[in-house]
Amino acid sequence: MTSSTPKAKSAAPLTFELTVDLMDKIEACRKSLGVATASDVIRAAIARFDFSKCKPVHVPHRQISVRLTPDQRATLKRQARLKDVSVGELLRLAIEALQAKGPKAAKAKKRGK
Repeated sequence: MTSSTPKAKSAAPLTFELTVDLMDKIEACRKSLGVATASDVIRAAIARFDFSKCKPVHVPHRQISVRLTPDQRATLKRQARLKDVSVGELLRLAIEALQAKGPKAAKAKKRGK
């Protein structure tokens, strides 16, 4: 005989990335709440959070295609593997570093070649 009430689903794992700082906060909450696991902390956070008042910050992203030399592409892929980050993350760091040096430094370096 089959039951007409649906069987309760078991909790399925949900995987997502968090910063180390946020992981530290989860551990601190785990201790202060007196719970055993990070899952307990996340469940408590979800239960207590007012999603109706939540206003997430959306950082607009755009996709770009660029042409790289085979050597540059290989370097990016190798460094991404070695540093355990994405190629995109390395590109963002490289662009930010270039911007920090300023356009004059980049032009002077180019003229020096």
